[in-house]
Amino acid sequence: MIEKGKRWWALYVLCAGELMIVLDTTIVNVALPSIRESLAFTESSLVWVVNAYMLTYGGFLLLGGRLGDYFGHRRLFLCGIALFTAASLVCGFAGSQWLLVTARAVQGLGGAVVSAIALSLIIDLFTRRASGRRRWASTASSAPPAAASACSPAAC
Repeated sequence: MIEKGKRWWALYVLCAGELMIVLDTTIVNVALPSIRESLAFTESSLVWVVNAYMLTYGGFLLLGGRLGDYFGHRRLFLCGIALFTAASLVCGFAGSQWLLVTARAVQGLGGAVVSAIALSLIIDLFTRRASGRRRWASTASSAPPAAASACSPAAC
């Protein structure tokens, strides 16, 4: 069991990780015009920059949660964040269309693992004895994704 003070820091880290994942799904839309110019995407192939992420993200949510049950939630959360960050770095330096689309797909895989496991970790951190705090922590963990979706360029 984690100490009381460290529990709240863990909640902040989990919420920040979830915020990063949700922001990435929407913020790429702002960069699509410059991506199209610099990598010579056609209108029809540019869609795959967004779709590669969303397809792997949606496709691996259940698998990410199940793998967390087998290998440990904390370990897989950290692996998911590392995978997502590494794929983000590759996306930033991608010099070709196929590399960008592939890196976006890997980002979706890392994002799915993080999203699937984050809520499980929050529930594990706040035990049944503190049921009021547990409800508050579950609600607080949904605030960053909701705020990111509401403030995204797609919502405006």
